[in-house]
Amino acid sequence: MSFLDENKAKFDNLKVSLEVQQRDQLRRKANGGNSIVFTYNPDEESQYISKAKEILLPDKFKFISIAELLVKFIDQDGIDNFETYYYEFLETTHVIFNSDDSNTDLMDLIIKEIQEAYEIGLTPILIRTGALYGTGIENVNIMEHKSVINMKVPLVIFYPSKIVDENMYFLNFKPASRYRCNVIE
Repeated sequence: MSFLDENKAKFDNLKVSLEVQQRDQLRRKANGGNSIVFTYNPDEESQYISKAKEILLPDKFKFISIAELLVKFIDQDGIDNFETYYYEFLETTHVIFNSDDSNTDLMDLIIKEIQEAYEIGLTPILIRTGALYGTGIENVNIMEHKSVINMKVPLVIFYPSKIVDENMYFLNFKPASRYRCNVIE
């Protein structure tokens, strides 16, 4: 199937999943979750994001780039400080990116952007999620956050991955959770 044919069908499925009347069904399929994971081959990420920005209008959707938030997070303390504590916590990267302390970390920045989109009436769409690799933040950490669960609109996560049988692989190799979401393959 050509890219154009495949993405049309996938985007049609996404649009149907976003319809108000589908919300109860989404929560049932997503085990109480409120997220849609839109999968695609990592090699085609730019094409999918371009197409999404073309058909998902900015008056209804807000695209949130995880890559840009990662850069913003690193810029908070500067690259030299980041490099130092990254190597100190290499085995426990979640301590840097998703800690429970009062310092603003990457997870805090992600949730803040999601909440801000929701508060102004937009459906949040996470893009460039490959930037999460190595942070200790998994898609399920975001999907299970109380702010996401309690939104009246679903969170959409553009997710570079492949699906083999019933198993999803982030970036085509790292096992990923399908729990708490509706997966669009």
